[in-house]
Parts: sequence; C-alpha cells; structure tokens
Amino acid sequence: MHPDNPQPRAIGQIAGLLREDGLIAYPTDSCYALGCRIGNKDGLDRIRDLRSLRGDHHFTLMCRDFAQLGQLVQVNNAVFRALKAATPGPYTFILPATREVPRRLQHPRKKTVGVRIPDHAVAQAILAALGEPLLSSTLLMPGDTEPMTMGWEIKERLDHAVDVVVDAGDCGVDPTTVIDFSDGTAEVVREGAGEPSRFG
Repeated sequence: MHPDNPQPRAIGQIAGLLREDGLIAYPTDSCYALGCRIGNKDGLDRIRDLRSLRGDHHFTLMCRDFAQLGQLVQVNNAVFRALKAATPGPYTFILPATREVPRRLQHPRKKTVGVRIPDHAVAQAILAALGEPLLSSTLLMPGDTEPMTMGWEIKERLDHAVDVVVDAGDCGVDPTTVIDFSDGTAEVVREGAGEPSRFG
C-alpha cells in the first residue's frame, strides 16, 4: 500500500472486510495498530487475546474527524480547543464516553474511552471508506518492548491471527502520547510520539 496515495480499490476491499467483522493490522502516524469495527465483539476479544490485555485496558476509538469524535466523547469548549490544536496527530485523549460507546469499550469504573484522529494517509483512507470509527489498539505483542514496524514481519508473526496486514512501510515505534482529560484538565498519562509539553 502506498503510504501517501493509497490505492482506492485496495482501501475499498479493506473496508469491506472490516464491515464483515474482520480484524486488520494497519499503519498509523505513531506505529502499527490492530483495528476492527466498534460493534465487532469477536474482534475485540481477538485483540485482547493477541495482546494478553486486562479487562480494564483502555481501547482507542480511531476517528476520521471531529464530527465522529464528538459523537463518542463529551468535550467542553476548553478541551475542544486543546484537542483541535493537536489533531490530527499522534495523541490519544481519554474523555468521558457518550451513550454511543458500548459499555464493554468503556473503562469499567470511570466510564471513559480513548479517542484520536490520526495524521496518516492510509489510516484516514480506511476510516473514510468505512464511514465509522475503528476500535484500535497498538500492535505491541506480549513480551515485546517495542511495537512491530515492518509489514512483512507483522504478516510473518500474525498471519494466523489477523485477516489482513496493511503494509505501507515503516511507520515508527513510538505509540501515541496519552492525555487524560476525563476531569476537564490535562494529565499526561504516557509520553510517546506527540509532544507532551503543549499540555503541560
């Protein structure tokens, strides 16, 4: 897949597979991620199993734009301005979830969810073709210290576990910078590819 001008036919096939509840490995502006439709419970379980995730793990809802993001989380004006200035980009924002987000995707106690808008042509093309957000998780395997960065390596290791590996070349090893806005003020939870000082 061309990293800057992804082929529309291939993107259409990926979107079709996602609609049929497939699970993909795909590139983002921080690192490769696993993704499936929000309503795909089997896909969620497959991601949990693949990554050996605990029940309280924060999943990320990958959004095409603010219109999608605004349907999933509650954002006041001050937080909206902070998010707008940093997106699209390698940031994940933890915010109170709306009723649109299935309970199984929310943090069990806080009722929050992670959202982000990626700055990557392939990820954006998939989101545009799908027409809805993607449930997403960094492709970091149990026991690994860094995410996998090469499509062929991902295919070699995960061919049996995912339905498609979208290879658009190396996209880095730093996961997103995570900012928790759940109580209205910014708390940097994890430093990653995005510059955290803008929220300091």
